[in-house]
Amino acid sequence: MKILFVSLGCDKNLVDSEEMLGLLGSRGYTFTDDEAEADVIIINTCCFINDAKEESVQAILEMAEYKKSGSCKALIVTGCMAQRYRREILDEVGEVDMVLGTTAYDKIAEAIEQALAGKREVETEELSRLPQMETGRLVTTGGHYAYLKIAEGCDKHCTYCIIPKLRGSYRSVPMERLIAQAEELAAQGVKELILVAQETTLYGVDLYGTKSLHLLLEALCKISGLRWIRILYCYPEEIYDELIETIAREPKICHYLDLPIQHASDAVLKRMGRRTTKADLVRIIGRLREAIPDIMLRTTLIAGFPGETQEQHEELMEFIDEMEFDRLGVFTYSQEEDTPAASMPDQIDEETKLSWQEELMELQQEIAFDRAQDMVGRTVMAMVEGKVADEDAYVARTYGDAPNVDGLLFIHTNETLMSGDFAQVKITGAAEYDLIGEIADESTE
Repeated sequence: MKILFVSLGCDKNLVDSEEMLGLLGSRGYTFTDDEAEADVIIINTCCFINDAKEESVQAILEMAEYKKSGSCKALIVTGCMAQRYRREILDEVGEVDMVLGTTAYDKIAEAIEQALAGKREVETEELSRLPQMETGRLVTTGGHYAYLKIAEGCDKHCTYCIIPKLRGSYRSVPMERLIAQAEELAAQGVKELILVAQETTLYGVDLYGTKSLHLLLEALCKISGLRWIRILYCYPEEIYDELIETIAREPKICHYLDLPIQHASDAVLKRMGRRTTKADLVRIIGRLREAIPDIMLRTTLIAGFPGETQEQHEELMEFIDEMEFDRLGVFTYSQEEDTPAASMPDQIDEETKLSWQEELMELQQEIAFDRAQDMVGRTVMAMVEGKVADEDAYVARTYGDAPNVDGLLFIHTNETLMSGDFAQVKITGAAEYDLIGEIADESTE
């Protein structure tokens, strides 16, 4: 039986997809990227914002056509959209056979068997459950880096966010499971481990009674084979001293943090249900930069939250200009049903949202260009991602670049490099978000 797997959405969803792929591979299934020859099609969906929802709907409808014209005998929908609209999907798309909720994906093999037997069902579990996978993951990121999902769910309940209703409350994955998984990934050749969760900074509070991310990091740093450990999705109010000290002390931990602040106006932050004020953000960012002078900080913002005024937007612009984040992304506010913000008065029109988003990104582009220019002349360690076609050049990333969201480093060299190689690179130029460099010495590893 050949399976086509479509994984949509965030890197946390990708980990779920890789675990399903590993399980199915251990059961003897093979995989294909040709829709027409697939016996089973699985779509792991996202619906965090409206654009993601539309992408998921389009993927379901496209794949449904292969139940009519291809060799597809079973169409299965999993993930966040499956959790949120499970009955609607089954009722409105007749080609869909099985729908699995976010905490039931470890039952994917049984779902395929039921679908092939002619059943049409929704399979869900309590949102308090953590799926149990007995087999390893099938890493789809190229083999030299992988994501490690350290927790599931969220307790923050920001007013714009649907995640707690789709993924449940915050549940840390036991440390021994994470270490075993990291050791297995390292044995497969993974050199960069990227820690993800809806909120990584609270890791361990539910299991061990105290924040334990620094303890997990210390254990992961002991695994041979791992060269870089990167941390994403740290809520700024949860940053704590032991975590900062561990990042500063352990050479394997990238001096890089993703801090999703969303806004800088106290009034907007309060309506968002965020736990920080602008003064808090200034203090936390200053603390990080003082303790780790070369730290790269990434953040995300929401433009056009209900009730946001022109003055509050300008306040955010001034804050971004002052803070000079190394990396920054901006989403326009998405009015998600079943969230408090969806029914707030003074919803912002799409034209204004897009205009504010564009202004923020233009400002960040200037900041990013200046930051990139500051890198010229420095020598940094970089991880090779691949070769540029028909050129004596390679694509790489520095410690300040997370895959798929940040910039790239283009290395011009006659040497032969492989994906996953590390090299000391002297930065010779910059172009907007990307860097240009050359091998500094004979230090390729």
